[in-house]
Amino acid sequence: MEPLTSRAPRLFCDGVLAGGAAISLSPEQGHYLTGVLRLRPGDPVRLFNGRDGEWLAYLTEVTKKTVAARCERTLAAALLPPDLDFLFAPLKHARLDYLVQKAVELGVRRLRPVITHRTIAGRVNLDRMRANAIEAAEQCNLTAVPDVLEPLKLGAVLGDWPVGRVLIHCDETAAAGSPLAALKALALPAAVLAGPEGGFDEAERALLNRLPFVTAISLGPRILRADTAGVAALTLAQAVLGDWDRSEPPLHRLID
Repeated sequence: MEPLTSRAPRLFCDGVLAGGAAISLSPEQGHYLTGVLRLRPGDPVRLFNGRDGEWLAYLTEVTKKTVAARCERTLAAALLPPDLDFLFAPLKHARLDYLVQKAVELGVRRLRPVITHRTIAGRVNLDRMRANAIEAAEQCNLTAVPDVLEPLKLGAVLGDWPVGRVLIHCDETAAAGSPLAALKALALPAAVLAGPEGGFDEAERALLNRLPFVTAISLGPRILRADTAGVAALTLAQAVLGDWDRSEPPLHRLID
């Protein structure tokens, strides 16, 4: 990518991206481009929508009410990350923002909040989660944004678990041993489950440990905060199961 293009602002949009397509940007995006960055008609932007790849576009209309751009050419194909879900007990405010952003950066395909007995957050703001996911994708040159699913109770999620997907359970009581060795016995599709502040209660842990699709791993000798544990577990999973080994063909595929 040429230097001028690589420095162009990068934004997520809902419109269909194709050669010559006219895209109307949101008022917030328009303010950012024209009020903050002081862009004018003819200036380049990079656009993606999670389906059509990344496109180079140029601003065509800049008014107080409307900011629009026209797509010129594609810059990158639309690629899904590896088929890795992230299940987590919602945290409060800034910690949840951080966890969602880092999960997107690390490359998950779906974000699934689960309600456990010790979940502290009383309400899950899905719009805020989606906004954080989009912001992370914009900043990290991703061409797909993870799906954000409705929160469900842990028991309901486990009771309707999809056949063939393994679940990696971050368990502070798991037997000592290498988590990497445990993960090498697994394969995609997979999911990582991180618990709430205070961990899973005994009934939840017993349920997880008797399910055949669950693999419990230890995250070391120290007690980690919930957001740290999630990032650590996703890092391990991506290193072993995901697309971090660049000597192998990418595990993600083109979006249909």
